[in-house]
Amino acid sequence: MTERTDERRSGGRERPSGWRGRLGCTAAVLVPLALVVGIAWVFLRPMGYWPGSSMMTAWVARSDGAEAAPEDATDRTWVAGDLVVRGGPDGVRAFHAGSGAQRWEYTPPRLTDLCALSATADDSVVLIAYTGRDGGCATVAALDLRDGRELWHAAHVPALDALGDRGLSTGRGLPGVGGALAVADGLGIVLEAGGDHGPALRALELRTGAPRWTAAVPKGCLPGPSATAPKLVLTVLDCGDEMKLAAFEPTDGAERWTVPLDARRGVTAGTDVTVVAAEPIVLRVDDGDVLVFGPDGRPGPRIKPASPPSRLYGADVAVSDGRLFALTGGGRWGLLVGYDLSSGDESWRAEVGGAAYTLGGLHAGAGRVMVLRTSARAGDLLHTFDAATGDEEERVFRDLVTSVRELIPYRELLIAVHPASSGRPFSAYERW
Repeated sequence: MTERTDERRSGGRERPSGWRGRLGCTAAVLVPLALVVGIAWVFLRPMGYWPGSSMMTAWVARSDGAEAAPEDATDRTWVAGDLVVRGGPDGVRAFHAGSGAQRWEYTPPRLTDLCALSATADDSVVLIAYTGRDGGCATVAALDLRDGRELWHAAHVPALDALGDRGLSTGRGLPGVGGALAVADGLGIVLEAGGDHGPALRALELRTGAPRWTAAVPKGCLPGPSATAPKLVLTVLDCGDEMKLAAFEPTDGAERWTVPLDARRGVTAGTDVTVVAAEPIVLRVDDGDVLVFGPDGRPGPRIKPASPPSRLYGADVAVSDGRLFALTGGGRWGLLVGYDLSSGDESWRAEVGGAAYTLGGLHAGAGRVMVLRTSARAGDLLHTFDAATGDEEERVFRDLVTSVRELIPYRELLIAVHPASSGRPFSAYERW
């Protein structure tokens, strides 16, 4: 009995000892493994080689070898089905969004340049304008983005030729809506400074060029940046001693309403006003304050973002999901701030700065907001935020992206639009 009791006691001591031994062995394996994983994460993630948090190059569009355009050159980007299309002074080129292969190229008539481009497409059709042989932006045409075919053109248009630089303002590169040409709902809208009707907006059938209507603007006013939405046509009016915003019926051109943009709202005569969005109606004043209007022209909130970061490519404001998103100065270097358009209140903010970085490619849509930070020294980062909450996901690019003006999501790819001055149209990236 005594011996069995001793054996039981001895066995009782061995079991804990065996458990501790196995735990020790496991720890001896896991601790070094965790250390190795941690070291690998520290070194591999910043280089874009960490699965689940990296972006790798899918394709780079071939450059046509043309000389890089200046920063302020006419430059637009559109998406038409499975094509991404880039327009600039020398012409328009389309690439397959999934592979980067060039599909077609449109060049304006000999010895002319593209001088105006509609910011958006409607049913894969855009309006373009090119210079005449004696100068001036005198010919308007419709271009089908699916195959690069010119559908029609109207030469010697007094609208664009007379308005010159003032009428051709495109909001300093904002990828929103604005400028001398606009399209929506089967209509093409052209600003007109002279002609039989005096200053006016002229509406054409987008696919045929057939006249639809001409809407005269108030006496003493010139039409400026215009935009279209399914239920209205907007234009900013320069009336000499004041600025106005006017809305017209898209069916017949009847004036729906006109509201003054007076000094009480910070819009003095000669102020540069850009139409950021037509639905909802959002205006930008001298790259500063943002004004919101209801569909009936009733003034909404005034939003005062801080000044944009000094190292920035592309737009610094975007509208989506009932919010305005602004890249502004502040924080360590820059902030992304979301504002509620109905109240003007700040919804959330996130730091996206760093002295070594250049910001670009602000994109808002489908419930998310994206910002790209690029740096030749520190690598490139993609920040993706939930539009409602500001929750953030960060991804590292394996290859240097360089400066980016716009970001275009396409299926599982993210297509970067580079500045016209880079001579490089598009590059695409995929998650890794």
